[in-house]
Amino acid sequence: MDWNFILVEYKNYLKLEKNASPHTIDAYLNDIQKLQVYAELQNPKLVLTQIVRKNLEEFIAYLIENFSIQESTQARIISSIKSFFGFLIYQNYTQHNAAELIEAPKTIRKLPDTLSFEDIERILESIDVSTEQGTRDRAILEVLYSCGLRVTELLQLKISEIQLEIEIIKVIGKGNKERIVPIGSDAIKYLKLYLVNYRRGKSVLDKDKDFVFLNLRGTPLSRISVFNMIKKQASIVGIRKQISPHTFRHSFATHLVEGGADLRAVQEMLGHVSITTTEIYTHLDNHFLRKTIEQYHPLYKSNH
Repeated sequence: MDWNFILVEYKNYLKLEKNASPHTIDAYLNDIQKLQVYAELQNPKLVLTQIVRKNLEEFIAYLIENFSIQESTQARIISSIKSFFGFLIYQNYTQHNAAELIEAPKTIRKLPDTLSFEDIERILESIDVSTEQGTRDRAILEVLYSCGLRVTELLQLKISEIQLEIEIIKVIGKGNKERIVPIGSDAIKYLKLYLVNYRRGKSVLDKDKDFVFLNLRGTPLSRISVFNMIKKQASIVGIRKQISPHTFRHSFATHLVEGGADLRAVQEMLGHVSITTTEIYTHLDNHFLRKTIEQYHPLYKSNH
């Protein structure tokens, strides 16, 4: 059985049947190609459908020993392998799932870095909005924080998908899933300034006309441009820790939860499939927890 033929079919399966994102497809294919190289080095005559659990365990051990991969990367590679062998079963290429009993390492969920509301305000206020670039950058950060978007969602945002008069935007998230997110007044203000004063008069190719955020040449903005802009503004206001566009998303969610927002509502706005993903934002400080107990616990209130 030809690996390359199977990988092309697997890619189509991920794209068409699993509706996986391009990033997920690339990661999974890259992991399986590593397995292919390893298997061919170990035994050039080994047929794909002859791979057994022991081969997979040796492959994972080889990666850990030679590349010191972190537990989170191990977990992703095992997820890729399980998906691939599930595909082989699904397509009736084999009746034996060699990956079925492979266990992923238990990963420690890192608490995301966040910014205080005061730090976010400092960053926003540090941007010079007297220029086209400054107005655009202020609008970008206002939207990131107001709506909790992923950077890819921000860059894919379309003019046809924002309805500022009713204060909502349509977001295309992971797996091409749509969600409606409210947008705050400050984000609306700076988005309008950018759209009316700069974006409207730009000379743009037809294929790019609907994108909200463009670079100064009139083409869609890149991820690295947003990362660099945030790094620059953080440095200007003296924030030394590493922050990224995702820091604004984490801060959005954390500030909502700290403010008492319903976790299901936060899940919906973030576009999380599982509530357990959203629960990481309940990493609240002791002061906030004590205030919550004092305010809402009936036994505590009755004693004070």
